[in-house]
Amino acid sequence: MTADLVLRGLVYGTGIVAVGVCLFYGLWRFLALALVAAWRAFGPRGPGAADDRIPPYAGGEPARRAYWARQMWQDSGYAVLYASRTVRYLLTRHWLGRVVRDRLLQGRSGRTGIRAKGGFGRLLRRALAPGTALAAVLSALLASALLLCVAVVFAVQLVLVSLGALAAVAAGRAADRLWELARGVRMKCPYPRCYLPFPLAVYLCPGCGKAHRELRPGGFGAWRHVCRCGRALPTTALAGRRGLTARCPHCDQQLPSAVGSVRVVHLPLIGGTSAGKTMLLAAVLDGLQSLSHQSALTVEFASTDDLRDARALDRQLRSESGWALKTQGGQPRAMMLLVGRGRRRRLLYLYDPMGESLRDADSTRLQGYLAHADGILLVADVLASPVVRRSLREGDPELAAAARPADLGPVETYAVFAGELQGLSGRRRRLAVATVVTKRDTLDRLTSLPRPAEPVDGWLGEIGLDDLVRSLGHDFAAARYWAVSARAATGAGALDSERLRAAEPVLWLLSRTGLRVGGLVPERRLVSEERLVSDGSKAP
Repeated sequence: MTADLVLRGLVYGTGIVAVGVCLFYGLWRFLALALVAAWRAFGPRGPGAADDRIPPYAGGEPARRAYWARQMWQDSGYAVLYASRTVRYLLTRHWLGRVVRDRLLQGRSGRTGIRAKGGFGRLLRRALAPGTALAAVLSALLASALLLCVAVVFAVQLVLVSLGALAAVAAGRAADRLWELARGVRMKCPYPRCYLPFPLAVYLCPGCGKAHRELRPGGFGAWRHVCRCGRALPTTALAGRRGLTARCPHCDQQLPSAVGSVRVVHLPLIGGTSAGKTMLLAAVLDGLQSLSHQSALTVEFASTDDLRDARALDRQLRSESGWALKTQGGQPRAMMLLVGRGRRRRLLYLYDPMGESLRDADSTRLQGYLAHADGILLVADVLASPVVRRSLREGDPELAAAARPADLGPVETYAVFAGELQGLSGRRRRLAVATVVTKRDTLDRLTSLPRPAEPVDGWLGEIGLDDLVRSLGHDFAAARYWAVSARAATGAGALDSERLRAAEPVLWLLSRTGLRVGGLVPERRLVSEERLVSDGSKAP
């Protein structure tokens, strides 16, 4: 009976010691140390020291993954690992090992390790050992259960953070895409042997010059990417990405700053060799700049290269010969202009190909920029048409020969070009064509032909080119016609009226893309009754 009471007393005493130590010390000690260990997993181990948890930069993108994309989950995993290791260490190494086995069972103080002097003190400490061990086990179990609840709540928060970050990424991409659709932005390379479309340009970091190919909302950041050099870069055009230097992802050539923020309009000049394409291009440039001084129209070159090329062309026209040099070099680089009125702007790509590149179907098929055309500038040298040449009398053949007729007439040029345009773009019937009859200064001096007059399409029918007019009206969504003297619109002594007339076809094509040109392009503009001589001055 006495032994039973002693045994019950020991059991009750052990339970009381276990519960008391657990509730008033052990549980909170386990929780505190485990939470501190978990918290340290979210920060660097040493200020200013390298953190071996963070992987080095890898891959082609010189930006670190966003914290929520990878490191957040790694830190959370480390936090769980550190907390569990702390609980295990406290239970096995500290409480059961050091406190119970090495101290209490040896008659020593569990806290200081000092051995008791008397036998009763040592016996009392040994009696506390089972309760302390049980307290350690209960504390570890309860702390683990509470830590598991904290981990579940924290995991739910991590999922919500990830979903929020993904929602921000989706919102950023959607806003960028909707902004591009609203502005009609379609990015395509303007350089020869490329001309390829791309959804996203390569942007250079202004701090170190590293190329970022994924500068958009994503795993590297929703609103900004942090470059290897530490510079924060905006990920959307609305946030300021358009202010960065951009390069083509295919050919790695620098793009105008307006690419990605302004709608691009591709306008190729189509005509035979010596039809006057380059002269017309120069007249268009002069006409647009002249209009910018007289109206609300704004015109600026998209890059320094475009300004340099335009000045070189102007020097050619102001030379003694007054003629532009023959286009060379295979596929053309687009002449790029920013044209705007009010809040609307267009990035205009003007292509001036060699006439030889449009002589047959095979060479025309190589002109990749035709696949992106938003309109066509058909340069018609009627003096090269066999029908027109046969109708010339008296001294007119000599005048026509002095004007350097094209190698192919407009009908023959269009016959080769039309089919390939449909094959390359597949949307010819949705495009507009502006037909520009060139060399009007010579046409005004011919006595065998009626003088060019509005409507120009009617005049083309009078001189035997009515088939061309019918074909253009049938093949395209809209067609308009002009007669221009590019020589009278460029170089020294250029006529302002002729420069403005040269710009009208381009403005009309731009107006069909949504650019408001107002009254800059009249519905029907009567051709001036003034005769133009070959040097660009008015006839007496």
